[in-house]
Amino acid sequence: METAARACVARLPAAPGVYRFRDDRGRALYVGRATQLRRRVASYWGDLRDRRHLSRMVARIARVEALACDSEHEAAWLERNLLERSMPPWNRTAGGQEVPVYLRLDARPAAPGLTVTHDHRAPSAGPPGAGDRPWPLHFGPYLGGDRVRLAVAALHRVLPLAYAATGLTGSRRDMAVTLGIRPADRERLVATLAAVLAREPAAVAGFRAELEARRERAARALAFELAGRLHAELEAVDWLTSPQRVTLASAADTTVYGWAGGVLVRFEIRAGRLETWTQRGCTNATARRLLATSPPQWSDFAQRNAELAATLLC
Repeated sequence: METAARACVARLPAAPGVYRFRDDRGRALYVGRATQLRRRVASYWGDLRDRRHLSRMVARIARVEALACDSEHEAAWLERNLLERSMPPWNRTAGGQEVPVYLRLDARPAAPGLTVTHDHRAPSAGPPGAGDRPWPLHFGPYLGGDRVRLAVAALHRVLPLAYAATGLTGSRRDMAVTLGIRPADRERLVATLAAVLAREPAAVAGFRAELEARRERAARALAFELAGRLHAELEAVDWLTSPQRVTLASAADTTVYGWAGGVLVRFEIRAGRLETWTQRGCTNATARRLLATSPPQWSDFAQRNAELAATLLC
């Protein structure tokens, strides 16, 4: 039993994702997340080190199931959602320790800025224009308050929107002059920030290029502490802007299906969260009918993971 499950490990991708162990009666034993699925799952049959309490569980593993995600951030959300819905006996906590947060982008002339908030509001779609869009805009949710605040520091560093306010006085006015920021720059800064937060590829690439250039200049000037800080900010920005669809600030409910090799995978999304995942054998005819009901924006995720499910059948 354990040997069969262990043989499946080599079929896992070297990608971020979530894995689930089942016993010979089909009961879920444990759910975890990984930066690299193959390496993480393989570690259960190696030296468990500080996880020796799991050795009895490993002896009971009959089947390995996994979902490949588009980013580590997405895997973190997916693990959290699955465990909040149902926690297997060998899990100790319902997901990681990251705190969910949102970002609040305000373009009002007197007090523009980007701040971290715990408000649960639906994010606005796409970069704002100057017209009738309501303010402030909210983006998210994101996991990890500390990491998100570090990313916001990077955004302030390159796109200092707060200094484009009208009526600045004292040291804030002096800093705006030093940075060359004027109230007339407000719309441009807001539009660029919104595009980065909306994960628009060109905007994200441009922002990262500027932050990388500043890191390299700091390193050449032997300002290693600043270079290290900028490197940490880059990693935080990557976390913030990485693809993530398994938790959205919406009330949408839907069911998504994927099918490959006779295996049907079903994903239930409730209030914008992917919170359950099951798989079973299914005929081609039945699968076609169910696949036709799935939202097209989920087709790549569902198909990829249906193929993975079929591959992992030992």
